[in-house]
Amino acid sequence: MLGDLKKKTQDRMEKALQALQGELKKIRTGRAQVSMLDGIKVNYYGTATPLSQVSAISCPDAKSFLIAPWEPSVLKEIEQSIVKSELGMAPINDGKVIRLRVPDLTEDRRKDLVKQTKKIVEDARVAIRMARRDANEDVKKALKDKTVSEDEGKKHETDVQKMTDDYIKKVDSMADEKEKSILTI
Repeated sequence: MLGDLKKKTQDRMEKALQALQGELKKIRTGRAQVSMLDGIKVNYYGTATPLSQVSAISCPDAKSFLIAPWEPSVLKEIEQSIVKSELGMAPINDGKVIRLRVPDLTEDRRKDLVKQTKKIVEDARVAIRMARRDANEDVKKALKDKTVSEDEGKKHETDVQKMTDDYIKKVDSMADEKEKSILTI
């Protein structure tokens, strides 16, 4: 029973870490990364479709994107989706492809991105702590129902705390890495 509980807790913590990783990829660092465009949805024949499914996206250099749609008729829709998104990039449409230039980050924008990163990281920490709290409550319930011994309960709580500390360290290292990449000019 406690083994299943530990596995469930670890899975929840791992999901929080993966969600953090996905969110951090969306924060731009001044370099063109295809993952920055993951959140853009294009109206493709009445359906909101991810940009990557209606076009080929490449980074010819560190500061620009080249978006080549599979169908030329979708070009306008892609352009409108980019304008509506909160990327802060103006699309340049030459009739066949769309070019996006990643603007240089100002000092104020870098500070805003660091604040945004800290908020996302704190949300991940909270999710990990919630998993710990739920695991500890389940152990207390099992102790109350007398399905586990007190020694097993204490050992499990210690194991869960160690697991929590490990995941928090991973979150902190991911946060430090992202902040460095944002602040690097």
